[in-house]
Amino acid sequence: MTSADASTTTPRTIATKRRPSPRRVVLLVATRKGAWLFHGDARRERWRVDGPHFLGHVVSHLQLDPRDGRTLLAAARTGHLGPTIFRSADLGRTWHEATRPPAFAKAADGQPGRSVDHTFWLTPGHASQPGTWYAGTSPQGLFRSDDGGATWAPWSSINGDPQYLEWMGTVQDGTPDGPKLHSIIVDPRDPGHLYFAMSGGGVHESRDGGQRWSTLVEGLDVVEGFDVANVTFHDPHVVRLCPGNPDRLYQQNHCGVYRLDRPGTRWRRIGKRLPKRVGDVGFPLVVHPRDDAVAWVFPMDGSDVWPRTSPQGRPAVYVTRDGGRRWHRLDDGLPAQQAWWTVKRQAMTADALEPVGLYLGTTSGELWIGRDDGARWSCLARHLPEIYAVEAAMLP
Repeated sequence: MTSADASTTTPRTIATKRRPSPRRVVLLVATRKGAWLFHGDARRERWRVDGPHFLGHVVSHLQLDPRDGRTLLAAARTGHLGPTIFRSADLGRTWHEATRPPAFAKAADGQPGRSVDHTFWLTPGHASQPGTWYAGTSPQGLFRSDDGGATWAPWSSINGDPQYLEWMGTVQDGTPDGPKLHSIIVDPRDPGHLYFAMSGGGVHESRDGGQRWSTLVEGLDVVEGFDVANVTFHDPHVVRLCPGNPDRLYQQNHCGVYRLDRPGTRWRRIGKRLPKRVGDVGFPLVVHPRDDAVAWVFPMDGSDVWPRTSPQGRPAVYVTRDGGRRWHRLDDGLPAQQAWWTVKRQAMTADALEPVGLYLGTTSGELWIGRDDGARWSCLARHLPEIYAVEAAMLP
């Protein structure tokens, strides 16, 4: 272009595409003695600690509402208030207790009643239902809030249904700190399609918004000597739905690792391919946020005495990248020996970044990050109380 051409050309405004702000991770860590928030930078290299919150109280679960990115709910058991729910609308700067936390309906005269020992599990409702939350308790109960966690009520019919009460067993059954209703899942495509699991009492599904439920225990094993046809004896530890394919679910069960592909109803045991010296008994299971063939588990010692420790004192995460046909050990950076901790069912999670970061909290109070889809592990924090749950929430 000549100088004359340039002088007669109308200047153009060149639009530049604005780059989206890097997403950040906040880890929500619930422990036996309070809760902590770990805020990571966009590269997950520097972390800022916020806490403790509720110091001295048992916090079973801490969840961020993905629909607004700022509301936190904490399931706590306090020494003077008992089981309750706390809510923060400003990422933990201030907290308010629920005015009506989860509680069972009063029993009829002459009938034995039940009381909530603690709320164990919190799940935000469907994206189309702002303010809706679900809660699972110990002993097993299902509750719902439609005002952002301020008030809760027994939900659906299962809390008082004679068949479900039979499947739930007694308060002496189940895990050492009480039987639980957990793994409350809302299908992202349909707010009326729901799942939950009970330890013990099996896996259950509703397609009509909780009015009716059906069991999903076909193909699952139970402890030797018990009747597989009796739903009472089915003990799912955690059930996860694949975000990238809601028609695929994975389960870590008391009796192995399983996969279910809908519309099928029969679970397929995929943990048999784990090394025999390790086995496929454990509590947590994490699925990839985009790839339905990828899942991670953390096996524990499943010998007859159930010591609830890492096998041989050598903790490791195992990953499948092909839906359970093969498993690979991921232990780079984890202790090579004499590490006798394990990981509870809610205490392992993944973020939604690329590559995926894994996170786990231990029974000895350590918080670990597994970079590059869990290939490289390093410790983010030590000397916390026993960790009950870890959630990775995304912030702008």
